[in-house]
Amino acid sequence: MATRAKEEASAAAKTGTPIPKLRIRVRAYEHKLLDASVKQIMDTALRFDADIVGPIPLPTEIKRYTVNRAPFVYKDAREQFEMRVHKRLIDILNPSQKVIEALTNLTLPSGVNIEVKMV
Repeated sequence: MATRAKEEASAAAKTGTPIPKLRIRVRAYEHKLLDASVKQIMDTALRFDADIVGPIPLPTEIKRYTVNRAPFVYKDAREQFEMRVHKRLIDILNPSQKVIEALTNLTLPSGVNIEVKMV
C-alpha cells in the first residue's frame, strides 16, 4: 500500500495538486498504552482500505522537576521527578468519509490524547 501512496504523491507533485490527508498526533504518558491505541487506529483505517504513513515516533518530551525535601535547613536534600510524554504521528492519505466516521466513533483508553488535523 505504501507504493500506491508514493505513486499518488508523485502524480500529485507533477500536477501541483496537494493530496488531502489526515494528520493524527497521539500522545500518552505510557508507551504501551500509546502503542495499543496506535494499533487500534491503524487497524480501523486499514479496514476501510486507507493509505497509511506511519506510525512515526516523535521525540519523547521529558519534563523534570527538582523539589527540596525539607523546607528550611537541608538545602542539599532534594528529590527529582520527571514526566515522559511519548508521541506518535500517523498520516492517512486520501481519507474517505467512511474512514473519518470510523475514526470519530473510535473509543480509546483514558490517558491517550489525540489531535486530528486535515492537511
